[in-house]
Amino acid sequence: MKFLPLEKKELPLIILAFIAIYVIWGSTYLFNKIVVAQLSPFLIGAVRFTIAGLIVVVIERLVPNRVKPTKLQLINTAKAGFFFLTTGNGIAVWALQYIDSGMTALIISAQPLVLLIMMQVLQGKKIELRSMIGITLGILGIYLLVSQNSIAHHPNQWKGFIALFVCLLFWGYGSLFVADADLPKNSLVSTGYQMLFGGLMMIMLSVLLREDSSDLFILNKQSFWSMVYLIIFGSIAAFTAFNYLLKRVSPEKVATSTYINPIIAMILGSLILKEQITSLSILAAGILLSGVYFINSTKRVKKEGRS
Repeated sequence: MKFLPLEKKELPLIILAFIAIYVIWGSTYLFNKIVVAQLSPFLIGAVRFTIAGLIVVVIERLVPNRVKPTKLQLINTAKAGFFFLTTGNGIAVWALQYIDSGMTALIISAQPLVLLIMMQVLQGKKIELRSMIGITLGILGIYLLVSQNSIAHHPNQWKGFIALFVCLLFWGYGSLFVADADLPKNSLVSTGYQMLFGGLMMIMLSVLLREDSSDLFILNKQSFWSMVYLIIFGSIAAFTAFNYLLKRVSPEKVATSTYINPIIAMILGSLILKEQITSLSILAAGILLSGVYFINSTKRVKKEGRS
């Protein structure tokens, strides 16, 4: 993969972009947890992604000499929006009704593990030894997380865990779809339409599920500003930073957000929402994130061996 030439003056922007994908994405679990206490989960995504998508699409249309997406590309962005946002994000926020924000972030960090297994099952891709170690560690970490006594005493939490695993399957399938799909070449344009279509489908899903939308017009101060944060920073700013980094630094460096996001989420959840962090949770987090590291580093090790 070729990267755009890196100039010295870009260093501050790169640092800010990394802070964005580390801190902002890590904090979205906290803010979603705050909002879901007052609003229905799919309604949250409907508002968040429809508004964010509209803003990005309008800005994109104002850019001179823009390349208009084809009909097929728009259809594919709608499909990606369904897998990643309508179902993936929507189900994750639904799970936050039953699980702490830090715990949710940790489970979602297992996405590379689930994706690797799906690639083996659906595509017959061989799993390397290093990845097998990562899968083993990941499963052990998840087992330790969900088998804690404090969780066993709260049966409703199992609803959240089951929902998160379903969420990981949708994200995994979405990742496989996007890998081969014809999408707009401009990644920000692609993200904008994914958010717009994903948000519109969440509106339909929210209506079908008969979610109560009355509280949307009487949001308390905390929920209102949390929603504003999710739209501006969690959606537009973080995605823009992510796309910017993908063109300037290696994917392995961008992937470090996988390890930082859960840590940020756990710290914020503990400080602001008073979520409990047990010693077993810390051990399980270390094992799970080590497994994710083994999986994410397999490709890099393979490349270095060929150079």
